[in-house]
Amino acid sequence: MTEASIPGSTDDVTREPLHTRNIHFEGFRRSDGLFEIVGQLADRKPHEFTPPGGLRVVSANESIHDIGVCVVFDLDMVIHSVATTMRSYPYRDCSGGGDSLQALVGLRIGAGWSGEVRKRLPAGETCTHLREILIPLATAAIQAVNPLRSQVLLEATDANGKPLKIDSCYAYGVSRELVLRRWPAFHRPAGS
Repeated sequence: MTEASIPGSTDDVTREPLHTRNIHFEGFRRSDGLFEIVGQLADRKPHEFTPPGGLRVVSANESIHDIGVCVVFDLDMVIHSVATTMRSYPYRDCSGGGDSLQALVGLRIGAGWSGEVRKRLPAGETCTHLREILIPLATAAIQAVNPLRSQVLLEATDANGKPLKIDSCYAYGVSRELVLRRWPAFHRPAGS
């Protein structure tokens, strides 16, 4: 992103870099018929940093956090296994912060995901940053397999025959053109 493209940026203001966080996801199809979504989080500062109460001094541009999670799931979005990596972390005890993620095995990625993650992974038992990765990991997993599930998703309906895709996002809002074109009987003009 260039300086000029940053919203709110002006020519008469200078900025000092303080912190960089990168969160990255990759999705994979496995040879055993399952899928993986791998999420990684890295935090760095451009200056030396000592975590509060920490015994470690982190050099400029060295990773404060470099952690990841790999979730294995099937086409129905049910989790089969979870593994974590903790390459860099600020406190000695952090290395055990991923053990609780085994509580996600058997959970379906989809509606209600964020609430289930918070319920199953109590803050005092789970690395905060792994929980942060898990929230957007769900949408990355869905995006990874959606081409394989798209026709099934478009045809799925509720008990009244209304397509589940309607109101699932802005583009599929009940008053949008997509709904009018695909399911005209369910379209509702804006404001009605």
